[in-house]
Amino acid sequence: MTERTIDCWLTDMDGVLIREDHALPGAAELIEQWRAAGTPFLVLTNNSIYTPRDLSARLARVGLDVPQDRLWTSALATAAFLRDQAPGGSAFVIGEAGLTTAIHEAGFVMTDVAPDFVVLGETRTYSFEAITRAIRLINGGARFIATNPDVTGPSPEGPLPATGSVAALITAATKREPYYVGKPNPMMFRSAMNKLGTHSERTGMIGDRMDTDVIAGIEAGLHTVLVLTGISTQADIQNYPFRPREILDSVADLLA
Repeated sequence: MTERTIDCWLTDMDGVLIREDHALPGAAELIEQWRAAGTPFLVLTNNSIYTPRDLSARLARVGLDVPQDRLWTSALATAAFLRDQAPGGSAFVIGEAGLTTAIHEAGFVMTDVAPDFVVLGETRTYSFEAITRAIRLINGGARFIATNPDVTGPSPEGPLPATGSVAALITAATKREPYYVGKPNPMMFRSAMNKLGTHSERTGMIGDRMDTDVIAGIEAGLHTVLVLTGISTQADIQNYPFRPREILDSVADLLA
């Protein structure tokens, strides 16, 4: 497969393992293969709404047995980043349980009075009052952090505004750009490797998007695998000046 020995894997979730609440070909078998062999792996998602326990239950419903400690979200990566930046700090947080739980467990105090950071994640109930408070706190000196730059998210009724869209609103009001922790920031992958205790030279990244998964994987020094079960198509690849190391029809092609 490659001249490098790949014995640890990071994989995106939507478009790689599942799509519209259905497991994709080979996904259950690949997860079982990794678990049986004791291969270190993490399933990654930019979605900051859900806790790892929530996501583990969601995957179980479609037949994928992924323990919660094998899940790494942009919320967890953001919490790890904040803990490194200001241990025991404080934050005003806009987000759901996945983000607030992660930041709480990182030892942060959540407050709307002179916080060190304003942290923005996804939520289905963006509050005008909370956004106004965030703008005032950022103007007052709080550092602006966002879990991911995705401008829309999926729903059965169609696209919904996501973190990137609301971040743009706050930026327009404050003239402050957030620091995005999630993909395509390679920090998302580096924090995942730190959790696993592995090195980039021996780690592969499986994704379905050239503009997030592949570019971030390349920048993190990983062996990159693009699967054609999600966003990017074979034709799309020609629009980018970089290439993944491998292009596969699905994760079924990675089965031993």
